[in-house]
Amino acid sequence: MNHAMRATLLILVALLSIATLLPATAQAQTRTNNTTGCQGNTVNYNPANGEDIVVPKGFKVERFSKQDLNFPTGIAFLGSKSDFKVLVLESGHGLPSRCNDREDPAYGGGFSPTNPFTPDILVLDKSGNKIAGPFAKPTGPGNGLQADGPAIDIGFENRAQGGRLFATDSNQSIRTSGNNNSSRIVIVDLKANTVTPWIINLPTGDHPAEQLEFKDGWIYWSQGSTTNSGVVGLDNGGGANQQDIPCQDIVLSNNTFPSPNPPGTRTSGYSPFGVQRPGATVKAFESAKSPGMCDGAILRAKLNSKNPQNTIEPFSWGYRNPYGIRFAPADHALKGGLFVSENGEDERGARPTNNSPDRLQLAQQNPDGSPDYHGWPDRFGFLASTSAVFNPVGGPGDDLCQPPNPPFPACIPLVTAHTPAGDVPVEPILARPPQPITAPLALEPVDVAAVGHDFAPDSFVFGVVRKGASLVSREGDFGFSKENGEPAAGHDIELVNFSRQSERFALEQSRFAFNCKQSDQFHDPDGTPRCKEDYDQAFVETPALRGINRPNTAMFGPDGALYLVDYGAVRDFGQSDPRSIFHSAPENCTPGSPGCRYNGPLVQIPQTGVIWRISRDTTQGGGGGDDGKGDKGDKD
Repeated sequence: MNHAMRATLLILVALLSIATLLPATAQAQTRTNNTTGCQGNTVNYNPANGEDIVVPKGFKVERFSKQDLNFPTGIAFLGSKSDFKVLVLESGHGLPSRCNDREDPAYGGGFSPTNPFTPDILVLDKSGNKIAGPFAKPTGPGNGLQADGPAIDIGFENRAQGGRLFATDSNQSIRTSGNNNSSRIVIVDLKANTVTPWIINLPTGDHPAEQLEFKDGWIYWSQGSTTNSGVVGLDNGGGANQQDIPCQDIVLSNNTFPSPNPPGTRTSGYSPFGVQRPGATVKAFESAKSPGMCDGAILRAKLNSKNPQNTIEPFSWGYRNPYGIRFAPADHALKGGLFVSENGEDERGARPTNNSPDRLQLAQQNPDGSPDYHGWPDRFGFLASTSAVFNPVGGPGDDLCQPPNPPFPACIPLVTAHTPAGDVPVEPILARPPQPITAPLALEPVDVAAVGHDFAPDSFVFGVVRKGASLVSREGDFGFSKENGEPAAGHDIELVNFSRQSERFALEQSRFAFNCKQSDQFHDPDGTPRCKEDYDQAFVETPALRGINRPNTAMFGPDGALYLVDYGAVRDFGQSDPRSIFHSAPENCTPGSPGCRYNGPLVQIPQTGVIWRISRDTTQGGGGGDDGKGDKGDKD
């Protein structure tokens, strides 16, 4: 090889090395769901480096992951500040749509090693480059994580110091009776690339086992409700999903709830589809596969037990979907308590609910060891379900809008008729609460989907971020109801500042990071981020915003930066944002009308997931930290 050829090769190698350090997608690209008959579901994918995400003064955002991800939901770290690895859980099929089919030939078969609709774990270095994986990918029946998904979270028992790697998985996405009780907690051995069940047969319906947390020899996890609002309806696998399981003895009210198929069907809460048992007493853990199992709860089990299945117990209950769970620091206003983000009810199913807020809760086991109770399914935040604000207004997911009834919107009069003919008001399921109700710490906007969150380390404290703040990822709505405001909340990160321990308890909520075209970004004098226009999901905009789509969780890494796990693009019901529903000519056509191509809601778009990194921007000055005497940072 002559010197000229050698020099040319060296230049090419150098260019390739530089290319690996750059984001994989610098310009807008089309991403699509390739499932047979669903190929028209496309998005304009352009994360770039997050230039269209506005954050407070003193902070910066950048794209961390160098490759396009498939529906990431979980993240874990291993190592120290100077040398660490990042594990990313790709969740697989999670949302019920015929377009999210792992068995479709377009993806090489249900156990293809490249199938985007099956879960796995990737390992990235501290610069975001993939260095290993996928691990735990199902390549055959019973091999790896459960193939039909979703897997939701991963976590080391000793956090960044390692130990056993736990994960939650399920076959919840299929929504049929054969996949009831399919949620598990498993141990993943990365060296052997094996998945070992640790706890099995957890309740599974609308929501599976979700986020993990560890403390004092216990593993905690959020166990969402199996239904939307306490009643099995047609939205639960056509009625095939299992009923909710109470954590304490309850007494049902005399109310039953209507579904049109089969005609005349009515169902009691905490009961199988079509079963009416007004006034009945339902014992704690009825229909559970093991003692201590219930849903709409925070459950825990002993980490070092030889038989962890037998140590399961409810820590707190009375939630719809308590997704994000993190213990506060001991010197925090919450005094080391478990901070919980809860997703509110949707307008769908046999007990549709409109305007139900998400909630921020403090979970605390009672002194006698029983779980405290937070009011679900008859209390939505601070208010009773019968409050007029929750009356359904009619939507495409309501049971009374399903065949043989006329479809939405012709079905609206059926929904809004007073019971027993319709769904107004939202009648209580229980005759009385099983114990006094613990009210939420705060409410979130309707359909904002507050999910994963984490407490800021002191190194992140600056400007608008106070000591002990929580950063909450808000996935955004799925189009069951109208938009929740102007500007719409969701598809963003929320900042929750707490009072200091010496002060009267209070918390403050504000938007921390959200989509805004770079040219429209500005800041208040205290550094709070603002935008001149209202922007929503990144990839349904035209042209695509270089920003957030559906943030699923947020966690601080060993380097003190906040890592935001962005699930990616989903086509939904379109009630809140018509751009998020797939349609083609004629423009804005009604689903089912002539010439309107419409493949159904909740369509996942592969290769649109991103990990974002938000860190202190030292080029903007300010020392950071909080000495308890007030916030520091520039106040321009």
